[in-house]
Amino acid sequence: MKLVKNIDNKTTKNNKVSDKEAEEAFVKIFEWMGEDPSREGLVETPKRVVKAFKEYFKGYNEDATEILEKTFGDVHGYDDMVVQKNISVQSHCEHHMAPIIGIAHVAYIPNKRVVGLSKLARVVDVFSKRLQTQERLTMQIAKTLMNALDAKGVAVSIDATHQCMTMRGIKKEQATTVTNYYLGKFKDDLSFQNRYLRFISK
Repeated sequence: MKLVKNIDNKTTKNNKVSDKEAEEAFVKIFEWMGEDPSREGLVETPKRVVKAFKEYFKGYNEDATEILEKTFGDVHGYDDMVVQKNISVQSHCEHHMAPIIGIAHVAYIPNKRVVGLSKLARVVDVFSKRLQTQERLTMQIAKTLMNALDAKGVAVSIDATHQCMTMRGIKKEQATTVTNYYLGKFKDDLSFQNRYLRFISK
């Protein structure tokens, strides 16, 4: 049995599928497509795809809360928002497994302690590297930061292109999707929300 993280970042048990079994599944998919998996250009492709999928979906083996465990209290009373802009997002939509490519903006208002700046981007990565909807991804990042940091407020925005609608289906190449989620002071006090929106629009 293997411990994995579900969509709510809770640990669950799941039967382990071997790399070899996964590679064999991709061979079947190539045959279904009408390809010859034994031809020179495809012989090693199942192995390469499995390796790539481990990278695309590594978030299932990571815990965002653990990333945020180390904080710093030596901030001399700083109590205004911390904003990190333009965090790259690469995810996959759970409906078609097509890429979601965009940027995230994250802000939080510390409650006596702050977290290392790289940790904000790492939390975005943990939840991005899973099958996702953009709405859930935005909420997961925000709720995790709020709870793990005991923050006074959190704001998360994502602006992304979904290749499930740019490369297939309706095929609107220029369409992007924007989602926002606010907690604490960012939700209750529009002055904080408006300042945040001004910061990320610059």
